[in-house]
Amino acid sequence: MTLAERAMDRLEVWPDLSVGLPSCGTGRALRSVRHEIVHFHSGRDVDLHLTVPAIERFRGDLRGSTAVHLVPGSRWITVHLDCDGDVDLLMSLVSVALKAHLAEVPAAGPLLASCNFRRVTVVPRGRVDDR
Repeated sequence: MTLAERAMDRLEVWPDLSVGLPSCGTGRALRSVRHEIVHFHSGRDVDLHLTVPAIERFRGDLRGSTAVHLVPGSRWITVHLDCDGDVDLLMSLVSVALKAHLAEVPAAGPLLASCNFRRVTVVPRGRVDDR
């Protein structure tokens, strides 16, 4: 079982999330009542939909993580899952995303924000013994 599959198994039982197809057309998605929250694109790459205030609030911490990739102007972050700690980080960030979207004033119409699929190239982190 891949790390993304393990993360998906953990998240799909959360009461505020439901499984569906991602708007980008690739992989699987989890959504809240109002927004797509997570796109699982591969066994390791996950896009997470945050609000602008949440990204700004955590920007320094997000940039400091080797698992997280920010795309300028995007409301989505890409999380590359290399270890169990990255899955735990994803769980925490999904919680942040849900809270941030609940606090956000709903837009007049549907918000279509494309995820980072095909906009981020992730180079796997080297292992300690690869030096």
